Amino acid sequence: MKTALIFSGQGSQYVGMTQTLVANFEAARNIIERADALLGYSIGDIMLNGPAETLTETRYTQPALFVHEAALLAVLPSASASTGASASTGASASTGASAASAVAGHSLGEFSAMYAAGVLTFEAALTIVKQRGELMFSAGQSAPGTMAAVVGMSDEDVIALCGELNGVDGNVLVPANFNSPGQVVISGSAEYVRQCMPLFKERGAKIVKELQVSGAFHSPLLRTAQEQLTETLNSTEFRDASVDVFVNVTGKAVRAGSELRSSATQQLTSPVLWTQTMHNMKSAGIEQFVEVGPGKVLQGLVKRTIEGVQIDGVDTADDVQRFMQVAGDNQ
Repeated sequence: MKTALIFSGQGSQYVGMTQTLVANFEAARNIIERADALLGYSIGDIMLNGPAETLTETRYTQPALFVHEAALLAVLPSASASTGASASTGASASTGASAASAVAGHSLGEFSAMYAAGVLTFEAALTIVKQRGELMFSAGQSAPGTMAAVVGMSDEDVIALCGELNGVDGNVLVPANFNSPGQVVISGSAEYVRQCMPLFKERGAKIVKELQVSGAFHSPLLRTAQEQLTETLNSTEFRDASVDVFVNVTGKAVRAGSELRSSATQQLTSPVLWTQTMHNMKSAGIEQFVEVGPGKVLQGLVKRTIEGVQIDGVDTADDVQRFMQVAGDNQ
């Protein structure tokens, strides 16, 4: 069975994340200690104790998610030798008794996916994620933006309406995340997005709900942040991936390090093509999707997008123990 690891993005975090991991696995504790030393503050304390207002600030959310996912990779059976325990290796990500055939991550999660595939070292990935979170947080303060979930409209209708509204009086309004059929997130100038939300209801959306985010992610309002992050990306080694990495900006599989760097460069201002990614992964023969990270958001998106596949997730120590049991049974 061909398995893909998929990595959670912003919005999946919760206070108490990693609690059971650090209580049960030395490898998880080691990952968090390394992260604290690199970041210059205790991301471990923020993840465990919050407060929620701090954890949900983009500058802290993104490192927290990456570290949680790296800690899981460090303790998953067969994965510790390829990622967490030896972050500089290029071996493929793996779960249970067999190596994963592919990886993907939603927005921020794409950096966890590249780490899992040996493209980035732990230190390099966390350095990028730290700067990415800080730049996106600052962008939201200098150019106020927001995002809203549009449920019940086709992708084509959302794209068309955004095309009509984007650029009016200098305002930005674009599709940002194609999450699953009938669920698209729009992004743009804060007050303008709020003004336009009723128009999506008038065009047939069942639900239009503003998200609790600090900026207009995956939109042109992050252009300055993208330019600054590009300098770091260009100075970072991106190795060729050991397994297929399905990237957000095209939804297609990539292995070449240079192409993965290019995709990461474009990602901040490009929409996340998650629906297309899921279809392409299934077409590539993926039969099992395992979400690595907090919560079950991506598991829900897979379920709403494709049929005939197995869906699972690892977040807590209990999840890891279950996978260890499966690995033992398969040996």
